[in-house]
Amino acid sequence: MAIRTALWKVSSQPQALVEAQLPSEKLLEDMIVAAPKVLSDEWMLIGRQESTGASGIIDLLAIAPDGALVLIELKRDRTPRDVVAQALDYAGWVEKLKPEQIVAVYSRFAPGKNLAAEFQKTFGLRLDDDTLNQSHQIVIVSSSLDPSTERIVAYLAERDIPINVLCFQIFSNGSEQFLSRAWLLNPVHTQTTVRPSGPNDPWNGEFYHSFGHGPERLWDEAVQYSFICAGGGRWYSNTLQLLAPGDRVWAKVPGSGFVGVGRVVGGVQAAGEFVVSTAAGEKPFLELAKARYHREFVNDPDRCEYFVPVQWLETVPVTQAIQEVGMFGNQNSVCKPTTPKWRTTVERLKDRFPEFDSASPPGS
Repeated sequence: MAIRTALWKVSSQPQALVEAQLPSEKLLEDMIVAAPKVLSDEWMLIGRQESTGASGIIDLLAIAPDGALVLIELKRDRTPRDVVAQALDYAGWVEKLKPEQIVAVYSRFAPGKNLAAEFQKTFGLRLDDDTLNQSHQIVIVSSSLDPSTERIVAYLAERDIPINVLCFQIFSNGSEQFLSRAWLLNPVHTQTTVRPSGPNDPWNGEFYHSFGHGPERLWDEAVQYSFICAGGGRWYSNTLQLLAPGDRVWAKVPGSGFVGVGRVVGGVQAAGEFVVSTAAGEKPFLELAKARYHREFVNDPDRCEYFVPVQWLETVPVTQAIQEVGMFGNQNSVCKPTTPKWRTTVERLKDRFPEFDSASPPGS
């Protein structure tokens, strides 16, 4: 089903805005470079018109907070089916990029700037060679999508090829023009099915959670009030939607190690709505919290903190976090890892958290 949008001017006599066209897709590319949030709030551009050698030239290359690369192709004058094939060809090149090659790509895009320093400035995270380009995704930007291409993209996505389409339209209102965009697939699906380099395992049913312990949120409070959380942007909070009551989730504090395992007992709740049980009855959590939990964005649904209630089965303090060589790590707030490393990590964690299965899933 083709994605089309209609915009109306709000008044007592609503008027539909007229759909228009950009003079060129080169202008769209220039707009994205000038304001990357046209594509996503949570990507940092690192390359433009980058040669892959014999395959051709990639329009744009970005990096996500977890170090995954994002290959962005504009349709330009190619047919939608051709651009899908071309993007898949380019993805084979992107997948093999080594850290030093990625640094070189960025130096051509932003001469004089340091990739690690800009990554830290953008995301507030350290760029780790161990996670850099461990996965990637493909995004096609197009003003239209024919049924054949939609079927191809859906087929690939259903088989865990991390591909999505961003459809855009231009509307005119007098001398002004406006751009609207809509994703073909839920970006959460693409973000959490980014294909890791190397062999895959079937998902083992165990969820991973990255808990950002620090000034913004405190692990001790998560244990005391039985929750996991994420916020500051949709890239961070949307993956909480993957969880459902009964799911088992293993929590890790990045830079420290694994700190707990629990069962999900409720759905995702925004910070302003999240209440917890106390000796005096239920209280709004933000009235009790010592950490910030993005309070300044409590009325902003895109940037506020979101919570998922859990029943902790076993936890340890951050000072006793479990981290061994070869254990899995990822900056996604929640993910369903399919790397062999995740299966072995869970088996090792079960030995370190013997109460991992001490409670049955709700309703069992």
